[in-house]
Amino acid sequence: MNIAQIMIPKVCTVFLHEHNTVRQGLEVMTRNGYSAIPVLDEAGGYVGSVSEGDFLRHVMAVGTTELRAHEQYRIASLVRRDFCPPLSIEAEDATVIEAIMNQNFVPIVDDRGALCGILTRRAVIGYLARAAVR
Repeated sequence: MNIAQIMIPKVCTVFLHEHNTVRQGLEVMTRNGYSAIPVLDEAGGYVGSVSEGDFLRHVMAVGTTELRAHEQYRIASLVRRDFCPPLSIEAEDATVIEAIMNQNFVPIVDDRGALCGILTRRAVIGYLARAAVR
């Protein structure tokens, strides 16, 4: 499987930076309708992901749904570094399939840990279906 051919490239991927505010993160999640989003550091390296549940736990801890109250908090305080672990762009097929069975998307990184894009479950299923027909 050529990951580079079936992944969504970084330029087309919605992501957040650690320095973004929680309010910005909530707005991006709402606008795009995603349940989780990759988070990058200043250099473009993948550091983890944030999910709807992470935002919900944050809102509950702060105690308000007023968006302005969440401008003082950074995404860095929410990001889970063990959630949606990344794979190398050169990962083996079995590794890719095992990862995609457990998460809706897999961040794909280069040898420096920089995000190249994401591989979605839909893309992998589509690839496997096309390969089965050939």
